[in-house]
Amino acid sequence: MKDERRSQFRDAHSDRSSAEQVPDTAQTRASAYRLAFNDNDFMCRDELRPVRLQLELLKPELILNERGIESTIVLFGGARIPEPSQKDTARTKTLAGLSRYYDEAREFARLMTEKSMAAYGREYVIATGGGPGVMEAGNRGADDAGGSSIGLNIVLPHEQAPNEYVTPGLCFNFHYFAIRKMHFLMRAKAICVFPGGFGTLDETFEALTLIQTDRMNRVPFLLFGEEFWRSIINWEALSDAGTISAEDLDLFRFVETAQEAVELIENWPGV
Repeated sequence: MKDERRSQFRDAHSDRSSAEQVPDTAQTRASAYRLAFNDNDFMCRDELRPVRLQLELLKPELILNERGIESTIVLFGGARIPEPSQKDTARTKTLAGLSRYYDEAREFARLMTEKSMAAYGREYVIATGGGPGVMEAGNRGADDAGGSSIGLNIVLPHEQAPNEYVTPGLCFNFHYFAIRKMHFLMRAKAICVFPGGFGTLDETFEALTLIQTDRMNRVPFLLFGEEFWRSIINWEALSDAGTISAEDLDLFRFVETAQEAVELIENWPGV
């Protein structure tokens, strides 16, 4: 339906274009004269943080809605985990024991994207952090299946840039970690976590906390690599100490393979 309220007024694009055509004078060169929404220095002021937070939440939401994307399958995991074929760097040798999860993430994303395409690409769309490592593997698997995938990048001093497999029109960039994590979870039908570092742990425990406290619906929550996860976190010790309930250990499951993960998602209680 046509929005009559919008059609009655001159649009912002037109005014921005017109403002660029004015005579070059001391007045028009002054920062005060710039249109507020077209003034980068103004938009970056500390006092505008609430506006920037709102814009960062709204922009991806509008685009995802316009694309008709209703649900996602979220992949968290380490940016440093290499593709197994990379055998020449010191980093790869150190992480060689985890590199198999690159292939599992890629295969899992391929299988879930085939399921997504059967739902016209609106459901079960792969969403990653859009960077290298496990994130690249997830977007790559979706690309292998001929489907679209989402990348939620964030500006960092190093390392982070979109991998080449993210669907360009679904590749977003964030300033605020909190808003980025909200977008990971707002449409999540399942959360799959691969081995990773501080960022992966942060994402994992925030999502588990939201589910534990009923601030988010319970969804399939899968940890790839039981040996890895048990070696870095003593889950039972948390329960034995009473800092979590014994029932909280049922919020997630350990898996090893892509096929095992797909089967669990399809048969998760309540899904």
